[in-house]
Amino acid sequence: MPTALIADDEEAPRAQLVAALGSAWPALQVVAECVNGVDAWDAYLEHEPAVCFLDVRMPGLTGIEVAQRIGPHARVVFVTARGDHALAAFEAGDVDHVVKPIDPRRLALTIERVQTHLAAPDRAADDRQHLLAQLVGQVRKPAPLDAIQAGSGKETQWVPVERVAYFEADSRYTRVVCSGPDGDAEWAIRTPLKELSAELDPAVFWQIHRSVIVQHRLVAGVERGPGSMLLSLRGRSEKLPVARHFQSLFRDR
Repeated sequence: MPTALIADDEEAPRAQLVAALGSAWPALQVVAECVNGVDAWDAYLEHEPAVCFLDVRMPGLTGIEVAQRIGPHARVVFVTARGDHALAAFEAGDVDHVVKPIDPRRLALTIERVQTHLAAPDRAADDRQHLLAQLVGQVRKPAPLDAIQAGSGKETQWVPVERVAYFEADSRYTRVVCSGPDGDAEWAIRTPLKELSAELDPAVFWQIHRSVIVQHRLVAGVERGPGSMLLSLRGRSEKLPVARHFQSLFRDR
């Protein structure tokens, strides 16, 4: 049974799309409904659906940014409004998309395309990623986070992100683990890892697991096992797990 994720920060269009999909594609199982891009990316890592319907403009991460992170691992259908400048680029680039309010006939054609593509290798994935890279700055790209407010006991300070070796989600907190010439340090902050992932510079920090983000310049190497991968960082003894979705980052390195 194919699975899907739907992300739209507007409740009415999201509900309309869910209902329309229920009629046009009864076999499709919607495993997650999200109201922003941060939750959409986290839900994708949790469920790994085959198809993702992503609103272009959402808080936290835009649909463009979420699609970039998903890459070729799922089929993405963008949901956009009439007049959005991204619509012309989607049509010119032959990118799957639907327009709000949902037209059942257009949705049926899109579903037919998606079903065909799910059954065959995605040969245009690189072209779509190139198009998304061109669009991402036009939709929204805030300045990346440069410091984190962290506390230890009664002490609170601003920690430059350049000192952070990795972030790791805990049951209640996010661990901020630092390495550097001033020594190692660790803090616990309340900001969820999924929110940090939207604020960090993706050119500096790489997510390698749903619960781990590392500073890639500190990567020392990886150990491969049957279906598994562990990552080591310079100056640190612990091994960090690399989830299957992210292992391609290191296969050719």
